[in-house]
Amino acid sequence: MKRTGFYIILLMITVMMLSGVSCTGKPATYRNPIIHADYSDPDVIRVGDDFYLVSSSFAHTPGLPILHSKDLVHWTIIGHGLENLPENIYVKPQHGKGVWAPSIRYFQGEFRIYYGDPDFGIYLVKAKDPAGPWEKPVLVKAARGRIDPCPFWDDDGSGYLVHAWAKSRAGFNSLLTLCRLNEDGTQIVDEGTTIFDGHVNHPTIEGPKLYKRDGYYYIFAPAGGVKTGWQTVLRSKNIYGPYEDKIVLEQGRTNINGPHQGAWVETQTGESWFIHFQDKAAYGRIVHLNPVKWVDGWAVIGADFDSNGIGEPVAEYRLPLPDEKEIFEIQTGDEFKNPDLGLQWQWQANHSNEWYSLTDKPGYLRLYSVELPEDNENLWTVAAILAQKFPAEEFEVTTRLNLTSAGGDRAGLLVIGRDYAALTLSYQDEKYRLTYAECRDADKGNTERIVQTVPVEKPGIFLRVTVQKGVRCIFSYSHDGIRFQPMGNEFRVREGKWVGAKVGLFCISQDSNNSGYADVDFFRVNPGDQGAV
Repeated sequence: MKRTGFYIILLMITVMMLSGVSCTGKPATYRNPIIHADYSDPDVIRVGDDFYLVSSSFAHTPGLPILHSKDLVHWTIIGHGLENLPENIYVKPQHGKGVWAPSIRYFQGEFRIYYGDPDFGIYLVKAKDPAGPWEKPVLVKAARGRIDPCPFWDDDGSGYLVHAWAKSRAGFNSLLTLCRLNEDGTQIVDEGTTIFDGHVNHPTIEGPKLYKRDGYYYIFAPAGGVKTGWQTVLRSKNIYGPYEDKIVLEQGRTNINGPHQGAWVETQTGESWFIHFQDKAAYGRIVHLNPVKWVDGWAVIGADFDSNGIGEPVAEYRLPLPDEKEIFEIQTGDEFKNPDLGLQWQWQANHSNEWYSLTDKPGYLRLYSVELPEDNENLWTVAAILAQKFPAEEFEVTTRLNLTSAGGDRAGLLVIGRDYAALTLSYQDEKYRLTYAECRDADKGNTERIVQTVPVEKPGIFLRVTVQKGVRCIFSYSHDGIRFQPMGNEFRVREGKWVGAKVGLFCISQDSNNSGYADVDFFRVNPGDQGAV
């Protein structure tokens, strides 16, 4: 009997290992993408046993989302490095502008994020705690076209910053420039030196991340374009070069296009890993994790399936830290029971706390009606849209809102990119109506097209959007939250400017004298399979 019991246990362990489950019951592997959401240009550092990730946020606020993980696979949002952008133009949506490709580092006992605004220059924000509060941005270098900055402090304490160039502003790109920083890292003190020209072999090289390993300076930098490019590594014994170059990660025979910009990070055990993004159109720039092996002083990222010396992205791999017990999840939805909005929410431009309240009616989000801009053609130009990133390939959002209006206000649920569709509850001529409308090429100033309108007897209603593979969006509504009626057409949303599509809420008016508002009971997201494990 003892021998039989031993073989039963051995069989159970074998089955668990083959199925990707460890003996502790925790999955032994992860699947890519680790984050099926739009966290583009990710940079990652480890401080002690904690990992921190920051990504581009462009003109959405709060900006510079900061994520935390214990195992490099499971992440949660812990704060933002930027409440509003410092320049006045961002009171209106400035799609595709703003925060480009930040870098996060831990230096002299504080966290530092450097980011480039292609129209204004390179900025720095600092904090003792990565969850905040963060200090207001400091302009490190006023300039046009300098993007993707990454700081580096050498063994002797000297500070440097490497950056790329935006052709749309500077008139050129495919160059990497190295600058000197002052002692406290708050100013660039020279005009910089070109240390690499990628025009011949690595066009559109950008997003540089500077490190030092075994006496070499390494720059990890993507090239070839976001959707079709590859990951390059440069190395030199001198920080100013000359640099050798090698492609270390490519799409190969996988379905992971790009694969693009990211960060090298080491675990506590000394293993190397690389986090990067893949452009997935309306789903945004989703995040992948790949192992790194060092061969003859060069990083090979992913797996070299065809033995050509260049890695390709893996679909599944063993967990970096399988014994880590803390498992996080990225926030979605909101029940509005807390005094603050969930960290997953962002507005389309610099925001005002006067646009909403979580205390006027406890347990609800009150969205006050915000006047539309005078030159408004559609919702693309509206700052007061509160939205979240698409969290998965397939998901469903259900919300319940109640509109209080004397006339002229409207509130609703939408999915928005360069095209958008919305279910809108309005009150006019002493009648409530629910409207389904679409707007194609909203970024070109086109007007909405009303597809369907139904009368509504009461100001409260349940709204839903179901997103299926291929970003096919189906809207529906309900009076009781049980029986939902489809409304409008199946709608394929497109990406925004450098960002994925978003799903969210709005309450607007054509009249500045209106005092209407919408009370939102909840915003529930059934995200389906988000990947990872």
